[in-house]
Amino acid sequence: MPSRLKERYQTEVRKHLIDRFGYANVMQVPRLEKVVLNMSVGEAVGNPKALEAAVNELTAVSGQKPVITKAKKSIAAFKLREGMSIGCKVTLRGERMYAFLDKLFNIVLPRLRDFRGLSRKSFDGRGNYNMGLREQLVFPEISYDKVDKARGMDIVIVTT
Repeated sequence: MPSRLKERYQTEVRKHLIDRFGYANVMQVPRLEKVVLNMSVGEAVGNPKALEAAVNELTAVSGQKPVITKAKKSIAAFKLREGMSIGCKVTLRGERMYAFLDKLFNIVLPRLRDFRGLSRKSFDGRGNYNMGLREQLVFPEISYDKVDKARGMDIVIVTT
């Protein structure tokens, strides 16, 4: 069963875009390709358990096991060495992507303090949208009691 967001895209949005922009083929219409969730954990340099907590939180939010990201370069000021684990990321595609976006738009974003909509300036020149959340507690899967520190995350929505 397709998610509400995917069903609405296929029935309403795609037809509206074809009429408005005059696309000759259905494959020319922009569509969602993937959603990338990234959590950088700065304190993982000194405390490896902080990274483990971030991995568990990202797993709960996305429903998929994240990949641990490693430092590309050494930075002496941050006591960071090349190859050290400093964060985690997840790439969502297909049904999980649509389910996550539906949850993001209908549950998470309205729970944000002082939320006044998404900025149009967050689009890059290629149709990708970047946004950041200051804390992971706005997701319903994350319990306030189990969180040791409020960490933010980056969300990238990639379109064709």
